[in-house]
Amino acid sequence: MPQIRFDIISIGTLSRNRLWGETEAVRTAHATCTLIRSGKRSILVDPGLPGPAMAARLYERTGLKPEQIDTVFLTNFRPAHRAGLGAFPKAKVFIHEVEQQATRQHLEGLFKDAPEEDIDRGYLKQEIKLLDSLTAAEDRVAEQLDLFPLPGYTPGTCGLLIKLPTTSVLVAGDAVATQDHFLAGQVLPDSYDIAGGQDSLREVYEIADLIIPGHDNVFVNPRSAGV
Repeated sequence: MPQIRFDIISIGTLSRNRLWGETEAVRTAHATCTLIRSGKRSILVDPGLPGPAMAARLYERTGLKPEQIDTVFLTNFRPAHRAGLGAFPKAKVFIHEVEQQATRQHLEGLFKDAPEEDIDRGYLKQEIKLLDSLTAAEDRVAEQLDLFPLPGYTPGTCGLLIKLPTTSVLVAGDAVATQDHFLAGQVLPDSYDIAGGQDSLREVYEIADLIIPGHDNVFVNPRSAGV
């Protein structure tokens, strides 16, 4: 069995955090980015910073350069989770099949309804092209690393479950926005399906010892401490 480890490359943030009393966007949102190494595989999850910053953080935290990343996984297709994709041209980019299909349907609907002269048509066309360039992930991404669907924030939000010898680590994406949201039992208010998001939040509580949220640092699940 190959060794597996994870490293937080950059800690994300929300554009506004309602739990802090923020009602308007006060910062640029970006997702927490995690590197998972399984055997010879180097898998980067949610490169949310712009490309140059993402490459710099990767080198600072691991000594790796972008061309050494063979795989990128997106927990959802929201822009805050993929701003740095351009820094990893040699990597194969994966996403959960449900997220890919639901997002394509949504984007194609917007494109169809947009007037011919609408400036957004060009943007939507680029987004659909990017989405179609991604690969639907299989259930097992690598040894000791499996998909863990967590629908709610988006239709196909999907985490990754890292199976360490004595600990389960869940890269949860926006199913868990921050530690504060988890402790408060809250999902993001702009979720596609609030009830589904709450179900996923409860599933995270049951399965994970360590949680890597979508926009915060890794933290210990209180359940692991008997709470």
